[in-house]
This record gives sequence, C-alpha cells and structure tokens, in this order.
Amino acid sequence: MKPSLGPVLRALAPLLIFLALIALLWRGLSLDPLEVPSPLIDKPAPAFSLPRLDDPTQRVTGRDLLGQPWVLNVWASWCGPCTVEHPVWVDFARRHTVALVGLNHKDRNDHARAWLQRHGDPYRLVLVDADGRAGIDFGVYGVPETYVIDRRGHVRLKHVGIVSPEFIRTRIEPLLQELADG
Repeated sequence: MKPSLGPVLRALAPLLIFLALIALLWRGLSLDPLEVPSPLIDKPAPAFSLPRLDDPTQRVTGRDLLGQPWVLNVWASWCGPCTVEHPVWVDFARRHTVALVGLNHKDRNDHARAWLQRHGDPYRLVLVDADGRAGIDFGVYGVPETYVIDRRGHVRLKHVGIVSPEFIRTRIEPLLQELADG
C-alpha cells in the first residue's frame, strides 16, 4: 500500500504559500514606483480645449498639436517638486526643437506667470487647467507628471514625479528619436 500524499502536501502548504508571497514581494520591489501604468498608453490622448496662459482668449485643442510629437509637462506654481525639475525642462527646451507644452494644473494664472518669469519659461505654450478636469482626463495623480504624445495624438509615455536629466537621456530622448524616425 502506497503512503498518501495528503499529509505531506498539508505540511508543505505553508512553505509553498510563503515562497509564493516572497516571489510576489520580490517582483513588487523591482518595479519603478514612478512608472505608473496608464490605460492611455498607445491610445489617443484625451480631447481637450484649454485657454493659453499668455492669452486666455485663445484656446488650444489636442487637434492643434497633431502632426508632431510633443511633451506635456503637468506643473503648478504651488508644487515644490516642480521647482526641482524645472531646470531640467529649461535645459531640455534649449537642446530640443520638440514642442514642450506646459499644463498648469489647478493654479492661479497670475501665480503661474510670476513663477515662469522667476524660473524661466521653457514651454512652447502653457495651457490652463484651472479646474483640473483635463488632468483628470489624463489620469494625473499629482504634479509633476509628464507625457510623451506622438504625431497622431497617442500617449506613448507617462511619468509620475520629478523628471531627472537621466530620465530625459534614457527614456524621453530615445522615445522622441524613435517617433521622429517612425
């Protein structure tokens, strides 16, 4: 008569569950917390019609930006981390011809203009999202956030948090080159 495996499996079950939990924890710790999966990746960017910060009588839509890749940087004058990353965008704008579009999120126009005057304005244009609805449509968790959008208007990258020179060099520039080549 063969011995039953039931008691052996019951004895090993806690060990197997423990090993599975360790494997899940290991996988979770290897993920980049700034890489937030977005349901928008490779899908059309949300439609918007927003006023310009420099001239609120003019509105810009996503359709106005079709035909060229562009970078959307969500920022606000009240955002401390935005002040930290801002010199990176100033340098980026100096070195690249791609459109860098600012989305001023839940801010006062006079504060945003003063902040840009004090820190420099790297943006080709700044859109005003005073009530935060465009941010909600884009899935903004908080500021700063950055999106790369291709010439067809599809979101190709979402980054939550401060953009570093390394992130520009290793992720944004290669993606922009790929979009320019394709």
